Amino acid sequence: MKINLENLKKLREKTKAGVADCRAALEETKGDMEKATEILRKKGIERADKKSEREVKAGMVFSYIHHTGRVGSIVSLACETDFVAKTEDFQKLGKEIAMHLAATNDLEAPYVRDASKSIKDLIKEVIGKLGENIQVVEYKVVVI
Repeated sequence: MKINLENLKKLREKTKAGVADCRAALEETKGDMEKATEILRKKGIERADKKSEREVKAGMVFSYIHHTGRVGSIVSLACETDFVAKTEDFQKLGKEIAMHLAATNDLEAPYVRDASKSIKDLIKEVIGKLGENIQVVEYKVVVI
């Protein structure tokens, strides 16, 4: 099956997966974008599971303070290299986790922006995109 280059480009932008992975997913699904996206998501989770044992030596600390100023959180998010720590995807993940923790004080609670996902799901998605192990090392929530 010949792959539509426009669909390949859209899938790559949507998933941030590699060109070869996007092409393979589109070929497997005969051009169905939704099914291809799901295949790439599952591949990312599988990759994340394989990387979970790798040592994390870099990372950043993220914070969130609610607009009322009465609740805030700080989270230490670790990855394997400082290069990944500086990426937009890692930065966004850290900010989302800090916001989620300020709202719930629970890493296991359903993700506040999408109850069908968990923080573990978000982390696995980013691991699949960036190719490095990512872990929440510690966090603290303060409520006044």
